[in-house]
Amino acid sequence: MGTIDMVYRLGPGCEVDDIVEGQVYLGKVQGFATFGTFVLLNDRVKGLLHKSNVKTEKKERDQILVQVNQIRPNGNIDLREVQLPEGSYETQLVTKKITLSRLSDLKNKIGRNVTIEADVVQIKQTSGPTIFTVCDDSGVEDAAAFTEAGVRSYPEVNLGDIVRIFGEATRRNNQIQVEVSDMHVLKGTEADAVRARINKALEARAEPPEVTPLIESPVLDALWPEMRKLAKIVRRAVLTQQPIILRHHADADGICAAVAVETAVLQLIRDTGGDPDQDNFLFRRSPSKAPFYEIEDVTRDLDMMLKDNVRFGQKLPLILLMDNGSTEEDMPSYKMTEVYQLDVVVADHHHPDETIDKYLLAHVNPYHVGGDFGVTAGMLGTEIARLINPAVEARILHFPSVAGVADRSEAPELDAYLALIEGKYSRDECKDMALALDYEQYWLRFNDGREIVKDILNLNNAPDRHNRLVALLVTEANAAIEDQMNTMMPHVKDKVLASGANLFLADVEMFAHRFTFPPPGKSSGEVHDILCKRYENQPVVTLGLGPDFAVIRSRGVKMNIPQMVRAMRDEMPGAGISGGGHLVVGSIKFVEGMRSEVIAKMIEKISEFPVDTA
Repeated sequence: MGTIDMVYRLGPGCEVDDIVEGQVYLGKVQGFATFGTFVLLNDRVKGLLHKSNVKTEKKERDQILVQVNQIRPNGNIDLREVQLPEGSYETQLVTKKITLSRLSDLKNKIGRNVTIEADVVQIKQTSGPTIFTVCDDSGVEDAAAFTEAGVRSYPEVNLGDIVRIFGEATRRNNQIQVEVSDMHVLKGTEADAVRARINKALEARAEPPEVTPLIESPVLDALWPEMRKLAKIVRRAVLTQQPIILRHHADADGICAAVAVETAVLQLIRDTGGDPDQDNFLFRRSPSKAPFYEIEDVTRDLDMMLKDNVRFGQKLPLILLMDNGSTEEDMPSYKMTEVYQLDVVVADHHHPDETIDKYLLAHVNPYHVGGDFGVTAGMLGTEIARLINPAVEARILHFPSVAGVADRSEAPELDAYLALIEGKYSRDECKDMALALDYEQYWLRFNDGREIVKDILNLNNAPDRHNRLVALLVTEANAAIEDQMNTMMPHVKDKVLASGANLFLADVEMFAHRFTFPPPGKSSGEVHDILCKRYENQPVVTLGLGPDFAVIRSRGVKMNIPQMVRAMRDEMPGAGISGGGHLVVGSIKFVEGMRSEVIAKMIEKISEFPVDTA
């Protein structure tokens, strides 16, 4: 047979036409018959090694060196086994010119062999095949590879690798996927080129549509570039199968902001194809009790996301914070996200602290452009939702108004948003929806109550159920509020400050029903509203006092609660002071043993703020 110094390995996609008679190939034993052995040269080409040409005893899946004796007119291949000493030959890969398919085209190629170059964005091991979710420049689909039941296929392939997949485009359970015959990890310049191609396409696809704010607002106009930036980050997360955790303050404003974005994102996930159930594991909305990202919240999120990363091969998520995330109180949680290199974006209207910006990819806040808390999170969330997916606009058009009346906004933006829904929802109807949200969220605790919330906001296309549910919840909420006010108001203490402001102290620990609706914060707000009506056109400050916290609300006083909290913390090192919020609405925490001293210092600080004479 002569000296042979080259053995050829038939690459994926190669067919009979790529084989040369007389050359030696590296094959794999497929099976046995009485007349010989079947040898696979690759996943789609096999030949017959007649028993007369067998030289060594082999088992299934063993490697074997074979020479091609003849390629018959019908495509059958006759082989003979050859034996070559280890190290006496080189191996050369036979490659076929590749015609690439795009994932978006698979629906037109069902039953055909395809070659895909893509980014691995999820790896999930099932009881059967290994499911690789891959993303190219056109979309996202699954590729199923099977070795043995429950055994990881292609263990060398990792999350984030660029791969070349050979296989058949199929449809399983009405879902398009690739049945993998072979898969290779691309390296170096080849991988870089594919990644660059994918990134360029994703940048274009993630770009938000050219829409403008729903209303005329200098604040929204100035914020628009940052809102587009945030929306683009969210859209890219959806397009690349990056999970999203949306954390929001558990009040009507925060709920409206979050549900607007939830509606847009879930629709976008469904529109991008892939697993029809993927919205259940690619997006999670979680209410937060406090108006900041608490350590408790980030710990829960980290625990869940790390388990999903290990168990389901998911990417670490994008953290989206709404109606929280802007303050110094968020810092400890941001330090945790930094350790795990998590992407974090914020849309909030609490007074911001610039020290947190280094942890954020985008930060939408009206204070950054000369606005204030009157432009609520629900207004911001609705506009961002339109940038993510404008198709949902008609469904969420009333959200800014519900959020605005919930947060008692006096900004001109609220009137403009109310004008948009005139004839469909009145101010009072928006107020009722806001109260219903607050009431139901109290009983939901940390659950998102997705379908109940959708009914309250009339998203489920069931107007009769919406009307009946809101009416019921409002009745129950008002009854609870009335009972709480009847209990609290006789015990409210008053004091006139040196500034001329009327100060009222409401002890929500001793003279209020606990562990029921309304909670201390809302109870304090209701007391404040009653007192504002009673002392019309006068400056009013209300302190709702608990054992180790105080809720502060003011009208007609030029307060800066975050500034006050920082000053008190510096002046009272043993009091454990923390807190913040808006300039005129906020809260403060302290240690119970210093309660009387903290209250006295708080009253002293409030007295120093001038009343608004405008």
